[in-house]
Amino acid sequence: MSEKVSTRFCVNGKMVALDVEPRLTLADCLRHDLRLTGTHVGCEHGVCGACTVLVNGEAVRSCLMLAAQADGADIVTVEGLPGAQIDALGPLQNEFRKHHALQCGFCTPGILVTAHALLSEEPNADAERIREVLSGNLCRCTGYVPIIEAVLAAREAYRR
Repeated sequence: MSEKVSTRFCVNGKMVALDVEPRLTLADCLRHDLRLTGTHVGCEHGVCGACTVLVNGEAVRSCLMLAAQADGADIVTVEGLPGAQIDALGPLQNEFRKHHALQCGFCTPGILVTAHALLSEEPNADAERIREVLSGNLCRCTGYVPIIEAVLAAREAYRR
């Protein structure tokens, strides 16, 4: 058994300090140690996008990052996005609901985080740009059309 590594980072506005195994992924740390289960683990190779979180404002595949590498970082999971509470949905969550942009829901957290990162940087992104950015998030249920429509509809809120 290897020696644990001390790490501190901010998750969804709360500072956490943990002693983690050197090979523990950020995804497993978030899910198992911090009980933030909205971050899904699908392929564990960075291909599906289900584990996407924001690290210092950048969309990152948390299955490819070690928890120890997050030391000093600011991390936002799907639980930390604006409107993550059921009684106060944010613009993306609300538009996903309106446009029926989810079915099984497995890919949804990663898509929401990716779309939030895109619209935060590019609030005028067109359908082609949204499609390009979301192409790294795999969804086997929706056919992507309602997802693109939902992200397009959420743009106005990000422009403000």
